[in-house]
Amino acid sequence: MTGQSTKWMIVAAAIWIQAFTGTNLDFSSYSSHLKSVLEISQVQLNYLSVASDLGKALGWCSGVSLLYLPLWTVMFIAALVGFFGYGLQWLVLQRLISLPYALVFLLCLLAGWSICWFNTVCFVLCIKNFSTNRALALSLTLSFNGLSGALYTLVANAINPKSDTLYLFLNAMVPLIISSVAIIPVIREPPLKPLPAKVTRCESLVFLCLYILAAITGLYLLFLNFLSTNAPRARFLLVGAIFLLTLPFCLPGIPYARHLARRNIHFSSSSNNLSFHMDDNNEPELYEELIERDDSMLDDVTDIMFGVVAKEDCLGKVIEKDTAAMMLGEEHPARLLVRSSDFWLYYITYFCGGTIGLVYSNNLGQISQSLGYASQTSSLVTLYSSCSFFGRLLSAAPDFLRDKNV
Repeated sequence: MTGQSTKWMIVAAAIWIQAFTGTNLDFSSYSSHLKSVLEISQVQLNYLSVASDLGKALGWCSGVSLLYLPLWTVMFIAALVGFFGYGLQWLVLQRLISLPYALVFLLCLLAGWSICWFNTVCFVLCIKNFSTNRALALSLTLSFNGLSGALYTLVANAINPKSDTLYLFLNAMVPLIISSVAIIPVIREPPLKPLPAKVTRCESLVFLCLYILAAITGLYLLFLNFLSTNAPRARFLLVGAIFLLTLPFCLPGIPYARHLARRNIHFSSSSNNLSFHMDDNNEPELYEELIERDDSMLDDVTDIMFGVVAKEDCLGKVIEKDTAAMMLGEEHPARLLVRSSDFWLYYITYFCGGTIGLVYSNNLGQISQSLGYASQTSSLVTLYSSCSFFGRLLSAAPDFLRDKNV
């Protein structure tokens, strides 16, 4: 059970990492100020927003780095790169330093690059620790990336609602702090081992509870964030949001504590029955031998079950394609990947489909200004961020339906 609890700690840590590293979603909150300080045109501002998203094209470097570096090192590299990229932009907005447009473009590129490295860390954590329910783990953790805009708006309003430059300071500092806290479960990652069907069903139940909790968190930020126009109320709402984000650390322990209690009760009743049938002349060594034999038989049966489940799972996941057997969830060389039609279908869909949302989100500041709602830009960012979160969260519905049919 220690390994299982550590796995859920990793999920909770990945949720926190994703929730506070989608820093590109609050670009519209300070883009107008950035435009005035740099004295650039709208087209040049658009290039800066494109640079932030273009940095993700270099995300393949994070996958290569994992071949040579531990996971926690990659996470801290992402945090330090983001700290450097956003921190220098904050100094520019504070007029403490002056940088040419080309260097600011490079800083935006580095900031977007760091986001993709954080995503890679969460991908690896979920895939390695949840071989059966990896789709549910990925959908859950990555959906919280859409809440970053709403969370940063709430934090900024709790500190100083009138400061636009505060967003860049938070973008630089918060991911570094979260990485320092999340390093504990990442380092204590449990060893991989097969799980029986009962534990897999328990995992699905816990994920369902976590999804319900995630939906409550999203509704909380969506409907109550508009009350955070002044600092005192924003601080109160921030405490509530942090409380909801902390619950994933506690919720998964309930089913396993229930399972452990049932096991202890069963063991206690079995011990009482054995002691009832034993004579007074029997020595205690006989009792211990019976218990050890019973445990060893149980372990043998469990190992056999593990083997059967693993074998059936493997047979069900083998796909014959181009006379080559590919195992879902296993590592594949890049040469085999680029020859797969599924990869290019996903690539083209993501390349074309995500562009519309990026253009809209990056220009929310200018859209609100043109409509005469410049003072409500943060509310629009919160609305877009929350809707992005629910859209990502709903992507897990097919996985739940598939598990139910199976």
